Amino acid sequence: MVKHIVFWKLKEFANGMTKAENALAIKQKLENLNGKIDGCLKIEVGFDFLHSEESADVVLYSEFENKEALQFYASHALHKAVMPFIAEARTERRVIDIEY
Repeated sequence: MVKHIVFWKLKEFANGMTKAENALAIKQKLENLNGKIDGCLKIEVGFDFLHSEESADVVLYSEFENKEALQFYASHALHKAVMPFIAEARTERRVIDIEY
């Protein structure tokens, strides 16, 4: 199993929306991928409530059958369709992929 975790800091305003509206849209767009990409077992998106300087605004937690499934997800058209929206909304991205 592979766990793919991504943290984003968001711009105050992007995509014609506020930071909070973009966070919600990112959650909806990513969680809408659940069950639609082979090998992707779970996608969850959450928001930071501390709002400290060190905090990220949005986190993606996802699980995949294996490394190949993660690679398939990364190149899948449904995932790629979400990427420009997130890229426009973010100021920073951090990622970690863990194999179990």
